[in-house]
Amino acid sequence: MTIIHLIRHGAHDLVSRRLCGRTPGVGLSDTGRRQAEALARVLPRLDRVLTSPLDRTRETAAVIAAAHSGRLEEETALNEIDFGDWTGRDFAQLDALPEWRRWNAARDQGRAPNGESMLEVQGRLSRWLETMAAADAGAVAAVSHADVIKSVVALTLGLSLRHHDRFEIAPGSITTVSATPEHLSLLRLNEVPHG
Repeated sequence: MTIIHLIRHGAHDLVSRRLCGRTPGVGLSDTGRRQAEALARVLPRLDRVLTSPLDRTRETAAVIAAAHSGRLEEETALNEIDFGDWTGRDFAQLDALPEWRRWNAARDQGRAPNGESMLEVQGRLSRWLETMAAADAGAVAAVSHADVIKSVVALTLGLSLRHHDRFEIAPGSITTVSATPEHLSLLRLNEVPHG
């Protein structure tokens, strides 16, 4: 069995203002660094620490890896959704777009313009989870992004991606799944150890 602690990166200064997506150079704020330190303290023994390639996830994962004497491994399957033309835009601008509202209402069908659909994200994560389960990888921290983690939760529980907004994945939170070749189980959802 593989236990995967899906960790949303710590907070950054743009987290509620701008759709950063895959924008390079978005690092953790002071709050985000404190969240990463709290995560490192509460996580159980880890066999591996994996991270999305983006700066904010790498910074969060580096704090966790240092506390657990682990090597940091980059995993492209954990990367943020490619938001295409929406990348870097303020949420106030996006909220005025009918296609943005449609995408948020029907994530099971929509696609970011010149970007990726959430179903494609779920597909890459499904393949990654199969690989992790087959490898019997032990206890793994996988630092990623809110919608990526939501797609894993939906896959695990058999939920439509249309219901992505029915649960929260907060910055610096832990969501844990167990994975075997036959089965995924949700063990905890959106636990926030830093209060």
